[in-house]
Formats: sequence, structure tokens, C-alpha cells
Amino acid sequence: MISDDPALRSLPYWESLEPVLAERERPAPGEPDPRLGRTATALAFLDAALPYFNRMHEMTVDHTHEEIQLLAIDFSTMLMETTAPMPSWRDHYLSHDQRPSYAYLVKVLKVLQWLRGTTRGTTRGATRGATRWVLKSPQHIEQFPALRDTFPDATFVVTHRDPVSVTTSMITMLAYTARLTRDKVDLTALGSYWANRLARMLHACAEDHDVLPDAQTIDVHFDEFMADDMEMVGRVYDLAGQPMDERARNAMTDFMAAHPRGRHGAVVYDLAQFGLDPNERRKALSFYTDRFGVTTESETR
Repeated sequence: MISDDPALRSLPYWESLEPVLAERERPAPGEPDPRLGRTATALAFLDAALPYFNRMHEMTVDHTHEEIQLLAIDFSTMLMETTAPMPSWRDHYLSHDQRPSYAYLVKVLKVLQWLRGTTRGTTRGATRGATRWVLKSPQHIEQFPALRDTFPDATFVVTHRDPVSVTTSMITMLAYTARLTRDKVDLTALGSYWANRLARMLHACAEDHDVLPDAQTIDVHFDEFMADDMEMVGRVYDLAGQPMDERARNAMTDFMAAHPRGRHGAVVYDLAQFGLDPNERRKALSFYTDRFGVTTESETR
């Protein structure tokens, strides 16, 4: 939603996959960037192989994406784990200071910002003239110290949602996408891995939240955002010192009108199919809900 503000720079999906185009592929004046076509082809395959995926996570060529793809260039990412449970990779990743890789991320962002000024045309997320970035990734909740040290002048928006709902949604999506890489998906093993992985991330969030500067940090609760999205975004902009002008407001309003929740259909979630008990998970994650006063939700939506 915020990424549609033309005054801000974000990362469109196609750019996250191929941040720098080879010189030999530079399009002639008036010709399209070949990365757009390649991304569209890949998404067409995804739509055919995973026809219900858009109900969980809509993917388009130019939707705003996570910089987790850019961090993956430097092998600092949870991205590998999402293709299959990888405890050895997880342990390696968590045992290393991620500050050098986050510094590399800044370098890539600088390259993209420079390229934006030299690339012909514009796309959503790469508006010519925008200099302030809006970034996002769930991975950051266990990397607050690295995030703060890398982006000391940033405004930190920490989003909160019922962790049982998050667990259910995340595991369901990962189990569904697993059909691309495995003949048979062990739902119980996958559920156990990601339930524990998310709990670990939320522990880090709760323990390290205070390293973020109070004057630059806002906690956004899902229920409050859903009750009045523009009011919540206004609070974020106030903290960030970002102007909420008519152009920004109209762009966000148009985006929300074009992307209503559930426009591709609903999903019925059932945590039990993964061998997990919602009540047990709620108790296990109470440290997080108590710490941030997070409201619980229905498991089926």
C-alpha cells in the first residue's frame, strides 16, 4: 500500500529477481526490458502449477517484493529454507553476524537507485525521482540489531498479528508450494519445522525489539490496520516525517480499491493437518502475544 506512493522507491518483483541487467541485453529505445518478459513467463508457470497460490500470496511482475532476494545474493537469507526444511542452513545462518550482508544489501540498493535514473521508462516500484526507500521482509524480525546498525536513520514499522494465524497461514503456503520440489510432502515434519522456526523468530523479535530507537519505531497491529488502513498509514507517515499529500493518498486509495482482500478466493486453514494443536501453539507463543498485546483471531478464514 505504502509502496504505491510515487514519492517512495520500492522493489518490484522483476527487479528483485534480476537486479542488474547484462549490458548485452540492454533494450533499444522503445523496446521492453527483457526481465519483464522472463518474470511473466515464470509466473505463468507458477499459476499453472499452483493455481490456488494467488489466494495466499498474489504474485505479479511488478508487485512490491521483499529484499530477501537481494540478501540471497550474499547468502544471507531464509529464502533457502522456504524451498525445503534445512536445519543445517538455518544453524549456519543464525550463527553468523548478518551485518556484512546487510551492508551488501545497501550497496545493491544504491546500484538500483542509480540504475533507475538511467533506465528508460518507469514501472510501479521504480518511479523516476523517488529517493526514499520502503523495504519489507519478515526475516528482519530476528535481525533487529543488524537492521538498526545498517539503517540508523530508518523508520521501523514492526507489524504484529496473531502468531497462531501466522503459523497456520505460513505453513499452509509452504506445504502447497512444496509440490514444486518434492514428490511427497511430509506435512507433520514440515509443520514441526516451521512452527519452531517461527517461534524462534518471534523470540528474537520480543528480545531485541528494544534495540530499535523509540523515536523511530512504530508497532502496527493487524486488527488496527484492518479497521482503518489510511489512519494507520498516516501515523507511520507522521513518525517518518513523510508528507501525506493528495497524490500519495489517491495512489494508496486506488491500490486498496483494486486489491480487496480475498479477491482471488478464500482458503480454509486447518493447523491439525500438520500435526499441530492451535491451543498448544497459542500457549507456546504467549510470550509474544503478552509482550505486544496481540489480539487473537479465528483459525478459519
